[in-house]
Amino acid sequence: MQNRIVAGSVSPTLPRIFTRIFTIASIALALLPLALAPAHADNFPSRPITLIVPFPPGGSTDVAARIMADKMGAALGQPVIVENVGGAGGSIGVGRLARAVPDGYTIDIGQWDTHVGSIIYNISYDLRRDFAPIGLISINPMLLVANKALPADDLKSLVAYMKAHPGDAKFVNQNASAQVGGLLLQKLTGTKVLFVPYRGAGPAMTDLISGQVDLLLVQGAVALPQVRAGTIKALAELSPDRSASMPDIPSAGESGVPGLNIAGWFGFYAPKGTPPEVIAKLNAATVRALADPAVQARFAQLGLDVAARDQQTPEGLAAFQNAEMDKWWPIIKAAGIRGE
Repeated sequence: MQNRIVAGSVSPTLPRIFTRIFTIASIALALLPLALAPAHADNFPSRPITLIVPFPPGGSTDVAARIMADKMGAALGQPVIVENVGGAGGSIGVGRLARAVPDGYTIDIGQWDTHVGSIIYNISYDLRRDFAPIGLISINPMLLVANKALPADDLKSLVAYMKAHPGDAKFVNQNASAQVGGLLLQKLTGTKVLFVPYRGAGPAMTDLISGQVDLLLVQGAVALPQVRAGTIKALAELSPDRSASMPDIPSAGESGVPGLNIAGWFGFYAPKGTPPEVIAKLNAATVRALADPAVQARFAQLGLDVAARDQQTPEGLAAFQNAEMDKWWPIIKAAGIRGE
């Protein structure tokens, strides 16, 4: 017999239906916060981690990231997947990190150009406040290299040449660190170079080898293979002291230009708000990877100096980056450098 609804009556099944709907809705509302909440730190990681490389594949940043990703994945028990997000001097990839969910499943490998020098671009994030440091990975010595035809074999003779030929030396301007380094060279030596814009170190290196440009300032990881092959010459390593990974190349200080110091570096970052327990696990995997002899040997081949142990901590990276910004931002702003 079917239940019928007539005026002034209620079907006997309707109260049970309403009760059932109310119960389901209550359960759903109770579970909603759990569904929206990030994964518990004690279960981290329970799925693969994305490591953003804010540059195209093949460069030193990409190579270092893949070396670290392989070892970190083994330590964490989940794959660390490298994703290249290039453009605007790395600021597009870093911007993606700034907008990522702060759960530890998206991190990036940052460096001078992306986490200090990127103020030359119209960035939409705050370099001091929008990221959670994980740890400093390496210090990357910068080499001032020249084409073999340039009549200077070290920094002292280069300065003498530039004073005798003001504005003749064609200095590659491929990124913020190169331009800032060139400006610092001019300021400290009272010389003048001719800046030549390039889109990247790859094409610049090709033209340096062929003699179309004279000077290039790049990370040792980029220049060392060509220096060792004899296609270009290294004039100086721009650090106060010689690098452990390239001890045969003199520092700028011992070459007569003290203060001509600029270094690249790599460090891992997560979005701000990432739980401290998650940061701690990512840091532990970073430290473990950097202690691996195979990683250390590979870094040495690339001209990368593994960061000191106290700088491998989140606090160490934060202090290091803040010091870099305090040093370089006034120089960049005073020079009016803007990215293109």
